Amino acid sequence: MQISENMIEGVMVLRLEGKLDTQCSPEAEEHLTRLIKAGETRIIVNLEKIDYISSSGLRVLLVAAKQLKAAGGQLRICGVNDFVKEVFEISGFATIIQTLETEAEALKDF
Repeated sequence: MQISENMIEGVMVLRLEGKLDTQCSPEAEEHLTRLIKAGETRIIVNLEKIDYISSSGLRVLLVAAKQLKAAGGQLRICGVNDFVKEVFEISGFATIIQTLETEAEALKDF
């Protein structure tokens, strides 16, 4: 998995690529936790290039959302493909974290 980050209009945008599974989840969780501890309170995770997400990957996003909420911040997810969208819906995750179609929509939502 690859992670890139970019600050856009005061919002930290993370773009993940590859698989967000048991092997890669620790790296993603560490990356998000580091950003939150550094004071980032508005984070978008773009999943446009994620082709697989496991329950471990969902857990990473949930932990980040909880950490941000505790810090007075918010998490947005965008770029969810059909496979990931189905996982979100089956798991009930779509009702927990706001998911938007595009990065531009997620930025606008803040």
